[in-house]
Amino acid sequence: MYMKSIDPIIKLNIEDEDAYAEDLYKDLISSCSKHVKIKDITLIRKAFDLAKESHKGIKRKSGEPYIAHPIAVAKIITSEMGLGTTSITCALLHDVVEDTEYTLEDINHLFGEKISAIIDGLTKISDVFDKQSSLQAENFRKMLMTLSDDVRVILMKLADRLHNMRTLDSMPPNKQLKIAGETIYLYAPLAHRLGLYAIKSELEDLSLKYRHSDVFEEITSKIKHNEKKRQQEINRFSLPIIEKLENSNIDFDINGRPKSIFSIWNKMQLKNIPFDEVYDLMAVRIIFKSLNRETEKAQCWQIYSIITDIYTPKPDRIRDWISSPKANGYEALHTTVMGPNGKWVEIQIRSERMDEIAERGFAAHWKYKGDDASESELDRWIKKIREMLENPHSDALEFLDEFKMNLFSAEILVFTPKGEIKTLPKHSTALDFAFEIHSEIGNKAIGAKVNHKLVPLNYILRSGDQVEIITSNKQKIQNEWLENVKTAKAKTSITDAIKAETKDRIQKGKSLLESKLKDLKVHPSGRVLKKILPEFAISSKDELYSKIGSGIITLDNLKKILKKNTKNKIIRYWDLQISKTSSTNKAKKNIQTTKVKQKFNYKDPLIISDNEDQENYKIQISNCCNPIPGDNVIGYKNPKDNFVIIHKAKCPIAIRLLSSEGNYIVPAKWISQKFLSSLAKLTLNGIDRIGIVSDITAIISNELTVNMRKIFIETHDGIFEGELELYVHNVKDLNNLIMNISKIKGIDSVKRNEKISQ
Repeated sequence: MYMKSIDPIIKLNIEDEDAYAEDLYKDLISSCSKHVKIKDITLIRKAFDLAKESHKGIKRKSGEPYIAHPIAVAKIITSEMGLGTTSITCALLHDVVEDTEYTLEDINHLFGEKISAIIDGLTKISDVFDKQSSLQAENFRKMLMTLSDDVRVILMKLADRLHNMRTLDSMPPNKQLKIAGETIYLYAPLAHRLGLYAIKSELEDLSLKYRHSDVFEEITSKIKHNEKKRQQEINRFSLPIIEKLENSNIDFDINGRPKSIFSIWNKMQLKNIPFDEVYDLMAVRIIFKSLNRETEKAQCWQIYSIITDIYTPKPDRIRDWISSPKANGYEALHTTVMGPNGKWVEIQIRSERMDEIAERGFAAHWKYKGDDASESELDRWIKKIREMLENPHSDALEFLDEFKMNLFSAEILVFTPKGEIKTLPKHSTALDFAFEIHSEIGNKAIGAKVNHKLVPLNYILRSGDQVEIITSNKQKIQNEWLENVKTAKAKTSITDAIKAETKDRIQKGKSLLESKLKDLKVHPSGRVLKKILPEFAISSKDELYSKIGSGIITLDNLKKILKKNTKNKIIRYWDLQISKTSSTNKAKKNIQTTKVKQKFNYKDPLIISDNEDQENYKIQISNCCNPIPGDNVIGYKNPKDNFVIIHKAKCPIAIRLLSSEGNYIVPAKWISQKFLSSLAKLTLNGIDRIGIVSDITAIISNELTVNMRKIFIETHDGIFEGELELYVHNVKDLNNLIMNISKIKGIDSVKRNEKISQ
């Protein structure tokens, strides 16, 4: 998708840089008055003076002095996260070592070891990693290593990213896409995991603003248009609750808030519904002053009882996070009730302490935790991340995938046979549980008992299950296990075990082959291997060693093989390579060779056209999301070949590429709607009746003259489900087709499906 800047870039012209910086500093000091003692202002001033002098004369893309950025990060740190003097000082200094002549030793000498260590964690890395790896991925991994030292580094990195997102208008479109992709893929989930709900929501909204600007502006406009009506509805809904709570002598505050723009868009995408059908656009929050920590839970349920005396609750929408807080420390009681206007309204009930933890996350969590408190789920999560970081075998991109998988928002609580609670991601299996207990338990697992009933290892667990793992010393790790686990810990343990087993097998096979060759008085060499590999239809020596080591290949005929004509074997070897690539060549028939407006340039949008006068480029339409003309798309220039792979901008793989290989991403757009017909897939369901199939095919064939590739309809118990694969020219034609099919009597839903059979 070609992303224009949302607003015009305003280049600031600051004549008196010192006066400008002083004004920003005064604003910072007024913001941090609650978290900083008077005596600590001297340290903050010292850091400000050093940063101002170090960055003097340097401008940001917006034209403002660079010192505005560290001051803004420091302000986020104190006013939005609630951190104190050390963090504010580090935020002011966080770019000094990276961008100026000052060293970590200088910072250590001037500000002490603690601040120096945090600055070290924040300092970016360049030119030290393997050129084949993603620097973004390595930097992120390096940053997370500081979890074992001081989690404030992560909080400051989030503050740094938040200010960069707030000022992203001044960046070129390709940089906007890359940074927005990184943000939605890693930083927003990380903010959520650390309990920073407000920051997480803003990062998601800002990412949407640059990835899908039209959608962002449309939803923003609709929310603003309905603001007055929504406030009236909130007031009408709240008045009876206010009256009852006041009569019960409860000290409280009540407010209504709309859902975030991203959450509205996400619900529209998941449920394939328009804005007007997102029914829970608003939520009401009740924050009460608790008598003491011990009575908070009882007060939450008292308020819940008062509310449900007024409005009818939705039974399946009660969320009790006061008895079992979320892993990020979040505590609250949520319920959804039917309002006076016939609409469902979500209500969140929190104490003031719970509210501060919900808004400020990790910092507030530690403020209330105390030294004697038991280990929280958040503590245990940090331990898991440390375990992942300590794994020497995983590369940076594997680590990113594992880390992303561990940022789960949906969790289950399961029990060991002795009643110990274990927290796992939703959809975890009995095998995940085994590895959660210990890697050796997982390696030897052969089955499980869930609630005293025997189940297989791929059994999906539910909250409240009690699980016992059955083991055997004869069990061996299997590759298929990787498909049956959800957690990064299980995947890493299985992968490591397989790698270790493979390494042993290769070493054993190599030793056996060398021993056999020695018996035949033949010296092992590349020439000898060239004779052996084709005989067994194998293309690599490691594969040969592995199969010898596992007993798949025997060396009984080795002497005979070495005497055979080498030429014939080499021909067989290349025949093998051709046969192995035949399926790939066949698949490449689906690749569309088209034209682009100009030579590939990361800063310019890739214009996809069917104009015969333009230069040739090979465009590959991604199989994972199957974009068609009219979709918002981006291009990924594969550095290994001459293909530009086109993904939908909202495709999960595209978002991952934006984060991990952003330098190869370019904005793209279609400029022609007469492009060659593209394959699209629809899924539909509804009430079965005689003639419904002919009505569907008539719409496709007669009214819209769309060519059909495949139709499949299945009925059961009066309900039908179907799939259509057809060729369309663009999104507009496809949307018209969806609209017309949805009008057929008996059709309940019609949705576009991005997974197309090949």
